[in-house]
Amino acid sequence: MSARILIVDDVPANARLLDTKLSGEYYQVRVARDGFEGLALARSWQPDLILLDVMMPGMDGFECCRELKQSPDTLHIPVVMVTGLGQAAERLIGLDAGADDFLTKPVDHATLTVRVRSLIRLKRLLDEWRARSETARALGLGAGTPAVPSVIGARALVIDHADAAAAAIEQALAFEGVLTTRARTPAEATSLAAALPFDLIVLSLSMIDDDPLLLVSSLRAADATHDTPMLLVGEAGDHDRILRGFEIGANDWLLRPLDVNELRVRARNQIRRKFYQERLRADLGHALNLAITDPLTGLYNQRYLLRHLEGLLERAPPPPVSLLMIDVDHFKAVNDALGHAAGNEALRAIAETLRGQVRAFDTLARYGGEEFVVVMPGIGPAEAVAVAERLRAAVEAILLAAAPRLTVSIGVASAGQGHRTCDALLREADEALYEAKRAGRNRVEPAGRMPAAAEAGDPAT
Repeated sequence: MSARILIVDDVPANARLLDTKLSGEYYQVRVARDGFEGLALARSWQPDLILLDVMMPGMDGFECCRELKQSPDTLHIPVVMVTGLGQAAERLIGLDAGADDFLTKPVDHATLTVRVRSLIRLKRLLDEWRARSETARALGLGAGTPAVPSVIGARALVIDHADAAAAAIEQALAFEGVLTTRARTPAEATSLAAALPFDLIVLSLSMIDDDPLLLVSSLRAADATHDTPMLLVGEAGDHDRILRGFEIGANDWLLRPLDVNELRVRARNQIRRKFYQERLRADLGHALNLAITDPLTGLYNQRYLLRHLEGLLERAPPPPVSLLMIDVDHFKAVNDALGHAAGNEALRAIAETLRGQVRAFDTLARYGGEEFVVVMPGIGPAEAVAVAERLRAAVEAILLAAAPRLTVSIGVASAGQGHRTCDALLREADEALYEAKRAGRNRVEPAGRMPAAAEAGDPAT
């Protein structure tokens, strides 16, 4: 997985060491000699990850990190602070400044590699959501930029067989306003995770009778906890097991003796990241729904219909596909006589009636004006005509106080074994609809039938 990594370190030997390690993993690496140069490169080069030394002249790493996290151009870039100071107070300052992780020199190569890969994967995912969300906002389909979310009221599952250790974790999380639920065994944890929604899982690696990595794997594979951040708590001798847990899917870790302040900050960062990602996902879903939905009827719009139909016809092997082109008879007269409000009510009533008559995997769309289209995969011409007759009769049975009796004309076209293009299939259905209009309306006409005798000229809608 190639990515851009910015190293900010005023000591050339330290920077070269990290550069060599990361370049050996085929990352693109650039080096800044101080915090000011680091800020400038971060804005212009937009790296996927920043490795930031703490002790630098002019602007130390803590100040540089705060500047990075306060700028809208760089706040999304993960920052790993690297220092020779190993005190818990230093780690806490860095995490409070917005750092995503904190490594102590000399940096263990395996730990560095795992952390870098994990943070870059997360960065790429968030970049995708951000790009889609920004596109939606540019189109007027999305909300504003999400604010930093509060973690008060978030729910955490604490998995630890030791009462005193679990109580310390719960107490620290309670200070952040996080609600906790305790599980003592893997079976209890699995049951709780399936029954309740959690925003964080804190899992102890010190279980006596069970392999905690099996539980990590199980929770990460489960639908309910697939995306839930997971924070491991281990002992100093758990180094290899922690790295293995990270590879399986854990998001972060802490070592005992536990620093409760560091736990608070790491838990807060993981929960906020989850909330931010959920907000972006919700914004995207809302924007996509607006982009593909007709606002009056709630049906799919023409844009979605055309892309969906193209996708069906491009499959290999292509499935049989039938298409119904439906047009409301004399709809202009309804609008002219009763007004557009009554016309809109009639269209909504027809849309709901059609929705109730098609299969769950058929695609019903408002094609434009008073026209609707139904795409039915796996259905041949004869069955499609029967479905069209059922839809026609259902519309004819609609009773509206504010509108006269409603009827529709329907043209039916089928792609057989997929030997027609999207445009050709729509054109055949439209031509069949035209013949249904010519033949008297309130009827179904399959494509390919000889045109009915009628007066010359286009029929009125």
